[in-house]
Amino acid sequence: MEFPLNPFTRALAAGQKQLGLWVSLSSPFVAEVTAPAGFDWALIDMEHAPNDYFTVLGQLQAFADSDTTAIVRPEWNDPVMVKRLLDLGVRGLLFPMIQSVEEAEQAVASTRYPPRGFRGVSGAMRGNKFGRIKDYVARVEEELTVILQIETQAAIAQAEEIAAVDGVSGVFFGPADIAADMGKVGQSMDTEVWNLIRSTARKLSAKGVACGTLVLDADFAAELLNDEFTFVACGTDASLLARASDALLAKVKNQLK
Repeated sequence: MEFPLNPFTRALAAGQKQLGLWVSLSSPFVAEVTAPAGFDWALIDMEHAPNDYFTVLGQLQAFADSDTTAIVRPEWNDPVMVKRLLDLGVRGLLFPMIQSVEEAEQAVASTRYPPRGFRGVSGAMRGNKFGRIKDYVARVEEELTVILQIETQAAIAQAEEIAAVDGVSGVFFGPADIAADMGKVGQSMDTEVWNLIRSTARKLSAKGVACGTLVLDADFAAELLNDEFTFVACGTDASLLARASDALLAKVKNQLK
């Protein structure tokens, strides 16, 4: 059995536009509802959602038979957590709150076996089909997606150096935390915030770096993808459910006599 290709890793490297969905409801059943929709990628969130290893596993299983590449955002840049997620068969990781080149290097190193990193070795785990994928060790590094999230002005100032770390597949901008760092908490769509993000993304894009983000406005998501961004999540499962619920209730109420 050979190691499967990762279409998301390869698409980012080729500069192909990738449309994603944020998955935060921590439910394999919800993941199964969204998996056939046809998004290029989905982000299973452990940082701001009540996921644990078993709920992540169930969601990975839900996406396994779809054309959507499921990646995971761990709670932190924690090598132990990274090791366990990789053993679960996660095909990509989005590391939150990367603040320096040193933190970027640690994130990448936690996904690499020695001597290139310090990932612990397990012989039989879900990632290698319990020992059946014979070229797992040789292939996992080139197929894994490693995305680093920058969320402060200090990190943005080092964005080019962070993106240049060997093994980084792309850089992800967190507008909510960037806004908060700029004294604009709760104003993630503020013009000043996005001027900073987009000017930085253009510099990175010109160097061939794949840039990504999450927005909840479909038109703005398309605008970003048509400009300097390579991968954009255009909504979350929680926000979709909330908006649809509110809209349905309002529509019916407005027609009552």
